[in-house]
Amino acid sequence: MFSKVYYSVTKGPLTKVKTLCVLILFCYTASSFGQTNATKDILVKITVLKSQENFSEIDSTYINTLLELAEEQRFYNSDSLYILANQALQLGKKSNYKSGQSRAYTKLGNYYSDSGQYDKGIHNLENAYKLANEIDDSSLRLWITNDLAGEYGYKGDYAKALKLYLEGIELADVIGNRDMQSILNENIADLYVTQNDFEQAMKFFKKVKKINAEIGNPVFMAETLSNMASVYADMGELDVAMFNVNGSIRVFEKEKIMDWLAYAYEIKGKVYLKQQNYDWALYWYKQSELIHINLEDDRSEIALLNGMAEASLGAKNDSISQVYANKALNLSIKLDYISGTKDCAKILYVIYKNKGDYKKSLYFHELFQRLSDTLSRSDNQKSLTLLKTKFEYDQQKEQLILENNKALAKQKIYVYASLIVLLIFLCITFLVRRNEKTQKKLNKKLLSKQADLEQSEVHLREVNQTKNKLFSIIGHDLRGPIGAFQGLIKLFKEGEMSKEEFLGFVPKLKTDIDNIAFTLNNLLSWGQTQMNGSTTSPGITSLALIVEENIGLHSEIAACKSITLINTIAPNTITYSDSNQIDIVIRNLLSNALKFTSKKGIITIGAIQKSQYWEVCIRDTGIGMNEETLGKIFDKDSTHTTYGTNDEKGTGIGLSLCKEMVEKNNGIIWADSTVNKGSSFYFTIPKAKKEFKRSA
Repeated sequence: MFSKVYYSVTKGPLTKVKTLCVLILFCYTASSFGQTNATKDILVKITVLKSQENFSEIDSTYINTLLELAEEQRFYNSDSLYILANQALQLGKKSNYKSGQSRAYTKLGNYYSDSGQYDKGIHNLENAYKLANEIDDSSLRLWITNDLAGEYGYKGDYAKALKLYLEGIELADVIGNRDMQSILNENIADLYVTQNDFEQAMKFFKKVKKINAEIGNPVFMAETLSNMASVYADMGELDVAMFNVNGSIRVFEKEKIMDWLAYAYEIKGKVYLKQQNYDWALYWYKQSELIHINLEDDRSEIALLNGMAEASLGAKNDSISQVYANKALNLSIKLDYISGTKDCAKILYVIYKNKGDYKKSLYFHELFQRLSDTLSRSDNQKSLTLLKTKFEYDQQKEQLILENNKALAKQKIYVYASLIVLLIFLCITFLVRRNEKTQKKLNKKLLSKQADLEQSEVHLREVNQTKNKLFSIIGHDLRGPIGAFQGLIKLFKEGEMSKEEFLGFVPKLKTDIDNIAFTLNNLLSWGQTQMNGSTTSPGITSLALIVEENIGLHSEIAACKSITLINTIAPNTITYSDSNQIDIVIRNLLSNALKFTSKKGIITIGAIQKSQYWEVCIRDTGIGMNEETLGKIFDKDSTHTTYGTNDEKGTGIGLSLCKEMVEKNNGIIWADSTVNKGSSFYFTIPKAKKEFKRSA
């Protein structure tokens, strides 16, 4: 079942003129027309027109009114449509009113389309398009393009239909006609519905909903919701279908749009049919049927009759089903509607099979199969044609864009002239806005001062935290060793310890004093970076020399623990860095390696040359770290402290200090470690530039 999309401008208001619609022709009276409210209003306006003293039947207002009435009669009295359109055409030719002639040909095309005479419909629409082109009426051309595409769609030439729809969308974009953008995109969605490509159809429907929301016309939205409800029903999403169709029904009932209301009732019946709720399906189909009594829309009535036949068949009322199916079959044959004929044949096949009339049942089954095969083969070919046509259209569009760009290049002189005008305008604007800019500057300064105050507040908090941390370290990590040293001297001085006993503690005292000195040095360096900041002064630095000096400083500690220190750094390892800061990094990393390496362990110091930097590594065979410890050793605010293999204790700030020093020298630092196997600490440091190496 196809979506109900009228291939003419049936959504929203038609082209407006000063007075709407038509006069009674020949022997017609008001009772000759379909009596909608719009028709009654038009007939009243015609009476007013004819009562004017200077009335002329070749006046463009009168011809336009005839055409408005013809459009209103399309689905109520097709004979009136035909007569009114012909009369408007003759009057348009008599007055040389080409716009009226074009619209009259369009109405005749609609008449032949609705009666299944598609070739005649196309012929009249092509005449209409030629006239619209002669008078350069873009809106009229857009309307006719949509109708022509619809005719090719009815004939099954979906490729031609799609191409015309796409051309129409492009024209609608150019002239900014949002109403026609909605209609054309919805008609493309219907093409994909005929191919059972519901996913692609829904993409276009969602685009249409977005356009409709921008337009703000509730009737437009209701029409789209009805079409989407039909597709959702075919997709099996029945709850969504019911929600959409109920929303559309409320609008059509309120606005009294009877042809669309009949269609919406039919879709609601279709949803119930899919749910196998045949009683309610028939109820809503009959509501639609009551409206169709006053309509002349055979194409839409075929779908309604097939739905009623299928619902009656489901309700075990085969005789009623047969009546509806036969009526739908006659209309399908009359309009040469293959898809409708196929649906009728399927229902009649089941009916005659239930009756035991196998001869007729076989006839309709074969008819159904033949038409299904025809549509199936045709649809496969058309699906490929749709894609190919869109691809060709996109290529043509790209070519047009290139040609437009060339044309735009020739118009640069106009752009330059516009720039001169713009400069004059800018000068005037500058004078007007100067005071405003001054005010903005003052506001900006105030905001800047506020930001500075906030930043100062944050800095003060950080300094206060640093002060507390320094006092904590001094209180806990330095006071203890110094106090022990004082107690030892006191015992010796008061004679409670002999000279020999005191001398026995001297090695231990030296180690404690060295640790205190090392800790104080780290504290001073770290405190400077945290509280006042430290200046980095990079220069040509020998990494090998720094490492050798630190190995010399730590050789005694290494010897006490029988640890082997291996330096693989080449003498020509030259960096561009602050030598004092890198010295602190090496000293701390080497000290940590000695602290956490057991006796007879090995510590290796090396450097790998990269393109722009040196990658330095200090690797030990010590106790290693678990993942939790490894994850927080470089944290700035961490005070995590661990004891070495000989119970050596540190402040917990050494690695944080290393990280800051490395980063100040444009490097990075990281580590990996395995418990009981050792740790490796890496950091990068920039290489000295070649010119510096030569000057050195």
